[in-house]
Amino acid sequence: MRCGQDMGEIKLYNGDCVENMKKIKDGSVHLIITDPPYNLGNFMISRDTNLKKMRENFFASAGWDNLEYSEWVDSMDHFFAESARVMAKGGAMIIFMAAIKVETTIALAEKHGFYYKTTGIWHKLNPMPRNMNLHFVNSTETWLYFIYKKKTGTFNNKGMLLHDFIETAVTPAGERKYGKHPTQKPEALMEHFISVLSNEGECVLDPFMGSGTTGVVAKRNNRNFIGIELDKHYFAMAEQRIQGVTI
Repeated sequence: MRCGQDMGEIKLYNGDCVENMKKIKDGSVHLIITDPPYNLGNFMISRDTNLKKMRENFFASAGWDNLEYSEWVDSMDHFFAESARVMAKGGAMIIFMAAIKVETTIALAEKHGFYYKTTGIWHKLNPMPRNMNLHFVNSTETWLYFIYKKKTGTFNNKGMLLHDFIETAVTPAGERKYGKHPTQKPEALMEHFISVLSNEGECVLDPFMGSGTTGVVAKRNNRNFIGIELDKHYFAMAEQRIQGVTI
């Protein structure tokens, strides 16, 4: 297995996130943005929904999504331990997480020195109208904001009032030209976090890189980037997308 690919100040690793994070220097990361498996596989498979097929196909391959709850907690604990080691003091973390796992995620993060700042919402302006005649359409996702070992860090708001409620469209077709990923976030969303919570020349890490959106935006905004992705197909997609960014 190829363990890494260097592209200037970009480092990409295909493999397990915790194992590959061990290759990162202590205190060298200024911002972590990531969207780990939510461990909803067993929960969703037991429900009578049209998401069952997706859960059985993609999310099971993500590894952590179908773990027993105690195993998922243990995996996330190791993830936060490595995150704490590589994070610079005052660095920020944005982690997307299912609402029903927020409390557990906050407790694990705080255990490893991350100061909880807020729980925010990403509102999708054009969500899939799935089962719209049966129940409320799912148009939001939850994100958590932490600072490592301090109560404040970089916050480039330029004097503007920034809410913890962010609205964008879902990922447009133009951002999927290298292939599709079922949980791909739009570049506009990553742009918001990277521009506010980091500075040029600093290092952004995404340990669950997926299709590489965080890396695309980090490179475009003159940030160094480290990305880790377990799935070989999505790793290749992310690598191609990030290589295609011209500054």
